[in-house]
Amino acid sequence: MGKVFLGIGIGMYRPHLRILLLILLTTATFPLGGCLFRTRTLDRQLSDRPLKAATQQDLIEYVNAEAAKIQSMQATVDIDASAADLKNGRVTDYKEIRGYVLARKPAMLRMKGLMPLVRNTAFDMVSDGQEFKLWLPTRNKFVVGSNNADNYQPDKRLENMRPQYIYDALLIPAIGADEIAVLENGYETVLDAKKHRVEQPDYELAVIRNGPKGWYLSRRIEFSRTDLLPHRQRIYDQQGNVVTDVHYQDHKDYAGTTFPSLIEIERPRENYDITLSIIKLEINKALTDDQFALEQPAGAEVVHLDQPNPSAAKASVGPSK
Repeated sequence: MGKVFLGIGIGMYRPHLRILLLILLTTATFPLGGCLFRTRTLDRQLSDRPLKAATQQDLIEYVNAEAAKIQSMQATVDIDASAADLKNGRVTDYKEIRGYVLARKPAMLRMKGLMPLVRNTAFDMVSDGQEFKLWLPTRNKFVVGSNNADNYQPDKRLENMRPQYIYDALLIPAIGADEIAVLENGYETVLDAKKHRVEQPDYELAVIRNGPKGWYLSRRIEFSRTDLLPHRQRIYDQQGNVVTDVHYQDHKDYAGTTFPSLIEIERPRENYDITLSIIKLEINKALTDDQFALEQPAGAEVVHLDQPNPSAAKASVGPSK
């Protein structure tokens, strides 16, 4: 009976004996193998700037309040643009273009650019939200098409510009009652006081919309934690591709409305980007329909992008009646 009791007692304490043996074995190997840990430099550098806090509802209300403030805008801008030709491995830069931008809700936009020095028209384009027109005097082309059609031309550059893309980037729309906004705590890369790249926490609102093929990520609005202002907006198609990537910088007060004075618009698929530096901005100034009228110039080569073969649809015609 005593032997059985002794066996049970040893069995009960066996796990403790194993732990003790493991500690003794580990201690004995220290002189042989050296230190079992080392310290190394942290690859990820974080910003030490003071951060502000907001809730998901705070950010949604801010977006909607700012969207409601602006019904129209008229701006004088400096335009820098770049268009990449991937086939030939070249990038064409368009610098020092003075431009004028008119926008009126719900979807009207006109943007006109002037050539440097001589100030002749470099381009003129308008959109009513459904259709757009683009006049390129240096090429004698008048491009027309639908905003909803997939009329991207890989072999073109300026012809792929759309005023609707500019409108969507300029005026961040309100988050509608039929949309869902989800808050995510993320990180953005910024420069510290010594111009070093560091990571800084930010807020990101993922706006989800129900489209013909179901729910999809419509856009993502990123807010800086230093000022709680929108610093980036990415717009997606229903396949999950980024179609427009916009960066907003240097926000200023324009008659009681906070608006970025530097807007960088990138279109990844069309391989072009446009930077607008605002020189003058007037908000909610009355704009008439005539200011958004762009007539077809006499003798212009017309390109109808909605037709299956745009090159076959070109024709030299007079101005439309």
